[in-house]
Amino acid sequence: MLRSLYWLPFLALFLAGCSTSPFGGGESGHGYSAEGKASYYGSRHHGRRTASGERFDQHALTAAHRTLPFGTRVKVTNLRNDRTVVVRINDRGPHIRGRIIDLSREAAERLGMLRAGVAPVRVESLD
Repeated sequence: MLRSLYWLPFLALFLAGCSTSPFGGGESGHGYSAEGKASYYGSRHHGRRTASGERFDQHALTAAHRTLPFGTRVKVTNLRNDRTVVVRINDRGPHIRGRIIDLSREAAERLGMLRAGVAPVRVESLD
């Protein structure tokens, strides 16, 4: 009995390695489409390292997504005013329940959502 339990931790590690992580890009990005709330992050994070290793630039057209691979380009449409912007995923987030994407300040400005801070959006992959 004790000998069979010896392998249990190794089996657990093996199975964990086979699963997809909610932060590791389990999705391919191809054909991704979702609707939900977007928020933005700006000056407080400007210059800090993103999860991809690059520095966050609030003036660039980038975004954070929980699962899409880094480098994935997505079209984000503000459902209140039909404005669109194309951004590149370079970070992980958002870390607030109910939001599907965190945009750079520049992307949020182009979508006309700076004043509100949060907006309903559609996110569609282009890759």
